[in-house]
Amino acid sequence: MHSLICIILFFNLVIIFNGPATMAESSSSPKHHQVSHQRRKLAGIQTTFKLPSPLPNWPPGGGFAGGTIDLGGLQVSQVSTFNKIWAANEGGPDNLGATFYDPVSIPQGFFILGSYSQPNNMPLFGHVLVAKDVINDPSNPTLKPPVDYTLVWSSQSLNIKKDGDGFIWFPNPPNGYRAVGYVVTSSLGKPSFDSVRCVRSDLTDSLESNGNWIWGPSASINANGFNVYGSRPINRGVGAMGASIGGFVVQNGIGGTTLSLSSLKNLKGSLGSSMPNLKQIETLIQTYSPVVHFHPSEPYLPSSVDWFFQNGALVYHKGDESNPNPINPSGSNLPQGGSNDDTYWLDLPKDGSKERVKKGDLQDANAYFHIKPMYGGLFTDIAIWLFYPFNGASRAKVEFINISLGKIGEHVSDWEHVTLRISNFNGELDSMFFAQHSWGTWLSASVLEYSNGNKPVVYSSLNGHSSYPKPGLVLIGPIGDNIGLRDDTAKGGKVMDTGVGATVVAAEYLGSAVVEPPWLNYFRKWGPKIEYDLDKEIKNLEKIMIGKLKKAFDKFVNGIPREVLGEEGPTGPKVKNNWSGDEM
Repeated sequence: MHSLICIILFFNLVIIFNGPATMAESSSSPKHHQVSHQRRKLAGIQTTFKLPSPLPNWPPGGGFAGGTIDLGGLQVSQVSTFNKIWAANEGGPDNLGATFYDPVSIPQGFFILGSYSQPNNMPLFGHVLVAKDVINDPSNPTLKPPVDYTLVWSSQSLNIKKDGDGFIWFPNPPNGYRAVGYVVTSSLGKPSFDSVRCVRSDLTDSLESNGNWIWGPSASINANGFNVYGSRPINRGVGAMGASIGGFVVQNGIGGTTLSLSSLKNLKGSLGSSMPNLKQIETLIQTYSPVVHFHPSEPYLPSSVDWFFQNGALVYHKGDESNPNPINPSGSNLPQGGSNDDTYWLDLPKDGSKERVKKGDLQDANAYFHIKPMYGGLFTDIAIWLFYPFNGASRAKVEFINISLGKIGEHVSDWEHVTLRISNFNGELDSMFFAQHSWGTWLSASVLEYSNGNKPVVYSSLNGHSSYPKPGLVLIGPIGDNIGLRDDTAKGGKVMDTGVGATVVAAEYLGSAVVEPPWLNYFRKWGPKIEYDLDKEIKNLEKIMIGKLKKAFDKFVNGIPREVLGEEGPTGPKVKNNWSGDEM
């Protein structure tokens, strides 16, 4: 037995030292992820990001990519040309500091609403909104100058590397108006009252931090100190009207926000005027459809839903489990609507084709696109869904040992997605969401990898199909750097361009222009509930553990996310919270 243990340990050491490189984690990644950082050595922001290829000529029609959007008496435009005001050269993400800017090249008749900031660990890429009053009612204008300024923070006493000193000011609004952005200066004198405009209260909504850390004086977030974060409206989703200007929020102390800012609000009540039409959606898909790389060892690949049904998938009904029914190719005989009430579920075929169907069919696979408005119609979110007939077992790393968790993590059917966020001002890709188990990560378009022009690259994790922006290893779990569930990604020969055979399954704002397939409105489980004899599985795994490794493994088991301990059959895309809401 001792010899066997030595062989197993040696084999796993070989895997560890010859495995994939560790993937760097973004500053906004979930706390679950334990990732080694590779520091980028930059002195401030050196470059400005541009997409690899020029934007296409968008097909005509509607207000999409028209340069301005009317929020109901307040016309806004997106500005991405900036003048540097102040920079810190340390602290913040990767200890590289951050830079604060004012927008320049403002269109005639428009006014600045606030300053812009971003970390120095990425190329310059971002925007802020500027606004114009198009009501022209002197008795009730949509914009007014502030009546005074309050100094929120100064770098004067800060002993760090910095380009001079920076001062952050809150514009004190007149009665009936709200400030929607801070003003940053490089001197202690108050800004001019013409520097910024406040917005009439009925055109504003509540604002909060989006969790993306822009800067703080130290290299890690200090809950008791001063920190700058990106912003987002509190009310988010398909029907929500709030919209951030693209600025930042300041927090001083535990949970404290210094002088509350507001977001903008779309008063028009209809978001479709700035959204893309069908021809424009087709061009967006041709331009930005992601390219997915599957792990070279991935046994469970995606397929189309039609292929799954045509190859013997069955629908079960509670109380009549012995008589499952084959599913029609379109899913037309699946129960429609209702709720996930445990009365129906899908499963693999019962005949000899079960193992073949598990593996999917990459050649037949389709990506399913859901197009929806976000942030008051200022953005189009394109959620891209992939269907997998089967999800493989979880794997773990415990110190220097790699472990397969037996059947833990296996389940029939797996729905995974990424989301593109597109600016409705110009059709440019703004950011991308990578779904990872029950959480995920938003990343700026400036830090993505691209293929074939402007198509972002996605890496699908081995067995579990989580999405990542780079190849390598991510450990999931709360127990240190060397213990956690493995998400392995790597480049191999298995690749899918999601734009090939792309299927738009929903775009509710277009009314009846997009016909939803019947399977999309099947709200029950896409797989049976699986319960594992966890004690038995753990005892089998503990047989190869000795000493400190066994203690570490026991600690890890107690911290495994609950979703892998017993698998409910997954539900389809339309049941997920992000279908009508924002990601995360």
